[in-house]
Parts: sequence; structure tokens; C-alpha cells
Amino acid sequence: MLEAINTGHRLLVTPEEIRLWGEARSGLPAIEDRPPNIPGPPILRIVFDQQLLNTGESQYGDRPGGLELVSWDEWVAELEVRNLALKVAIEVPGMLDDRYEFVELDRPRSEIS
Repeated sequence: MLEAINTGHRLLVTPEEIRLWGEARSGLPAIEDRPPNIPGPPILRIVFDQQLLNTGESQYGDRPGGLELVSWDEWVAELEVRNLALKVAIEVPGMLDDRYEFVELDRPRSEIS
């Protein structure tokens, strides 16, 4: 489902549209452990191009476990637990913008149609 949330942006809510958006940009889902001194859940990310080369623990030595590529199903399940969606730019012909941010939904995902 696509929702306009303000000029120039849209909200991706369903697992399928999130996966399709990421794959169209050669993005892969990843989960990054937080350093031991920073509380909170693991960090969700979509990694693109050069970032894929830097996923080894040697690149993220200060983060136990580093950046782990995971399945879209696992990544979206964590997104759903946190009741988050992706805010992305509205597509413009000839441009493929890979910027995104997480947005907390104001109601349960099951109520969004």
C-alpha cells in the first residue's frame, strides 16, 4: 500500500512493497547489533552497493556480530514487531533514490488498508 504522507514522499507499509522498493535499488536487508553500551533493539538497515562489501566484522569491530544480511521475511517481521513503515521519496523518472527513513505507524498495521 502506498500512502502520500507529504509532498515528495510516500509511505511503504506492506512487506511486498518494501521488498520491491529495496530490490529495485539493489538493496538487501540487514540487521546490525548495537554496541554493548548502547541499549535498544538491533538496528534495521537496507544496504546498497558499496555497503555490501563492508559487511564483515573487520569493518565493524566495535559492533559484536557486525552487520548481518538477513532475509526480507526476517527483516520485515522485525519491522512489523516495532510497528514501523518506510518513508521514501516519490519516484521521479530517470532517478533512483535509495534514501529512506523509518516512521512509526499511528495505528496497527492490520488497520491500514
